[in-house]
Amino acid sequence: MASIFRSEEMCLSQLFLQVEAAYCCVAELGELGLVQFKDLNVKESRFQRKFVNEVRRCESLERILRFLEDQMQDEIEIQVPEKSPLTPLPREMIILETALEKLEGELQEANQNYQALKKNFLELTEFKHLLKKTQDFFETEANLADDFFVEDTSGLLELRPTPAYISGKLGFTAGVVNRERMASFERLLWRICRGNIYVKFSEMDTVLEDPVTREEIKKNIFIIFYQGEQLREKIKKVCDGYRATVYPCPELALERREMLQGVNMRLEDLLTVLTQTESHRQSLLQEAAANWHSWVIKVQKMKAIYHILNLCNIDITQQCVIAEIWFPVADTVRIRRALEQGVELSGSSMVPILTAVQSKTAPPTFNRTNKFTAGFQNIVDAYGIGSYREMNPAPYTIITFPFLFAVMFGDCGHGTVMFLAALWMVLNEKHLLAQKSTNEIWNTFFHGRYLILLMGIFSIYTGLIYNDCFAKSLNIFGSSWSVQPMFRNGTWSMQVLKTNPLLQLDPAVPGVYSGNPYPFGIDPIWNLASNKLTFLNSYKMKMSVILGIVQMVFGVILSLFNYRFFRNTLNIILQFIPEMIFILSLFGYLVFMIIFKWCSFDVSVSRRAPSILIHFINMFLFNYKDSSNVPLYQHQQKVQSFFVIMALISVPWMLLIKPFILRANHRKSQLQASRIPEDTTENTEGDNSGHIASVGAHGAQDDHDQEFNFGDIFVHQAIHTIEYCLGCISNTASYLRLWALSLAHAQLSEVLWTMVMHIGLRTRGWGGLVGVFIIFAVFAVLTVAILLIMEGLSAFLHALRLHWVEFQNKFYTGAGYKFSPFSFKQILDGTAEE
Repeated sequence: MASIFRSEEMCLSQLFLQVEAAYCCVAELGELGLVQFKDLNVKESRFQRKFVNEVRRCESLERILRFLEDQMQDEIEIQVPEKSPLTPLPREMIILETALEKLEGELQEANQNYQALKKNFLELTEFKHLLKKTQDFFETEANLADDFFVEDTSGLLELRPTPAYISGKLGFTAGVVNRERMASFERLLWRICRGNIYVKFSEMDTVLEDPVTREEIKKNIFIIFYQGEQLREKIKKVCDGYRATVYPCPELALERREMLQGVNMRLEDLLTVLTQTESHRQSLLQEAAANWHSWVIKVQKMKAIYHILNLCNIDITQQCVIAEIWFPVADTVRIRRALEQGVELSGSSMVPILTAVQSKTAPPTFNRTNKFTAGFQNIVDAYGIGSYREMNPAPYTIITFPFLFAVMFGDCGHGTVMFLAALWMVLNEKHLLAQKSTNEIWNTFFHGRYLILLMGIFSIYTGLIYNDCFAKSLNIFGSSWSVQPMFRNGTWSMQVLKTNPLLQLDPAVPGVYSGNPYPFGIDPIWNLASNKLTFLNSYKMKMSVILGIVQMVFGVILSLFNYRFFRNTLNIILQFIPEMIFILSLFGYLVFMIIFKWCSFDVSVSRRAPSILIHFINMFLFNYKDSSNVPLYQHQQKVQSFFVIMALISVPWMLLIKPFILRANHRKSQLQASRIPEDTTENTEGDNSGHIASVGAHGAQDDHDQEFNFGDIFVHQAIHTIEYCLGCISNTASYLRLWALSLAHAQLSEVLWTMVMHIGLRTRGWGGLVGVFIIFAVFAVLTVAILLIMEGLSAFLHALRLHWVEFQNKFYTGAGYKFSPFSFKQILDGTAEE
């Protein structure tokens, strides 16, 4: 449980494994998912490592599996096993390779045969239609005269109504061409042959299928009549250029009929063979679909294991694999048990050796999360991975983030819609997870479902505090204001009501205001008041300042826990204490004045209430001669002067003392380091060796001087002091976004109600009854699109900024790196770090 508030304690250990047992041990650690391997072969390229051939074999298997997936796409559904298959042993890789290569070869052969048969089928189908169309054309034109083509005086061929092809004077070419090429094909023929041809074409009714791409193609049948060998050669070249298929068509009708019968018989036989080939191909794909998912998991696991083994070293004897691993100290027992299971599975007799080693680098940061806390941890990690073992802001973000969001989004109606949407995702999370959607926007909302759920709950709460529900107030307990005393006392009369469009209730008149506040939230009568915005401005601005200062003080307090954990007493005295004095003396006092004014000034003395802003400005200027602004309490001048002086003292306290103390400590350590070798050398080697020792000490001193630079330390401390002091002012002003966005959301909601929904409710009669449904649909769409999505995203981003900058910079460094364990689950889900 403590790991929620602080990252896990990590351990770097050296792992010695027998070569035969290394594969199984790494596999068990991958199933556990709690170990991060260090790369011990950084200087070597990926192609120089020990298990590069095994990785290539796995990549070859992945290529085959992708090929099978492409073949099954949109045809056969891939079956998903109920349980994930176990990690295969190294010897199973050969069996899997043989099975997949055999299946790939059979499928490729079936595809090639099928494509060849489909191509043959396509050609026969075209030839069949060509013979029919040619026969129809010759039968239609059978009654033409013999002088179908005769030469005129100009030497050009002229079309005559005689069937010249009967006399044998003309030749013809018949074929098939793509329909979209027909126009340009005919035009080019006419130009090349100079009009000395006769072209007859017809559209093929049957839609054909390309044997390779399986796309639909449309073709036209053409017959070209010509005279002479030269024209025949030109026509042949044009047909080749346009990829037109030319078929041998007999001139005699009897031969054409016999050929057509032969083509029909071949088509029937070919259709039978095609059916059998497709059936064989489908059976192969069914076999692949039944095992494809299991094969993919096995190959991915094997490839991941060999990648990890490539990170390890192998000793000179080639008998031992050496690895360095990071793991949480709390999981040491589980890791040892996993290693023992791996040794048993491999049949090895050598027990794995796990030895802790010292690390020169900082350990990785590991924060345990579950499905509820993961979203909040991701918000923190998006700013920066926490430094090792420093305070984790995530558990505090679980409450503060949705609350600050709700302060800006406060509307119980909109909050209820958001809550119900998130509740639906939470209740159906198993079903929605099983769908594995690839929509990035949907996945973003779904992974943050618990965050949205809390934001909806807190928005309902703050909406009830603001008494705001879809821009309308809820009068649950009855207002504390009454207009009856104004009539009884004669203040208001009918003449006054007629001549004054706006009237103000006076709380000083007995009975107008009961003196008791509304039991929960803001009195609903403010929704009718003309000075509603003025009242809410003052209320929400002061509330934003109070919430902001409280959160910033809490952030400074959290830095104390960091200093105590790392036993940094110097930072407690020279940073935490002056920081608390500075922020409490100025801004803590501002919160005190706001609350004190709320509690001290009631209706009877409200007109004489002083201005807090003027008092706060005069506090810095030491100006207490302003008689128009009465003091809040007695001895206010002395208290405020004391606080300002303490704040001024805290600035040099933070700035100057720490660098000089660090320099003094450094010099003290140098003196101690120089005395130890001098005493040692005097006892062993005498005067000459003492000279050598002093030189060594001087060299050590030079090295130490390079590590400690007083100028850098002083500049760093000055930057921290300036950033903190100015940040307290700018961050307090930044929290005013809570007030600004809350008012903007409320006003936008009110505008949407007035401009849209109010129109439908104002219309009378049957038209209004029908129109209110249409108006409500428009109102609902605009509410979801503008107020829930756009305004919600805006409030979310501002709450994110308040946590990243205003809150976390008080205690959170975020200079670490994430713990990335070797986990089969993350690899299969696609969430593993590279």
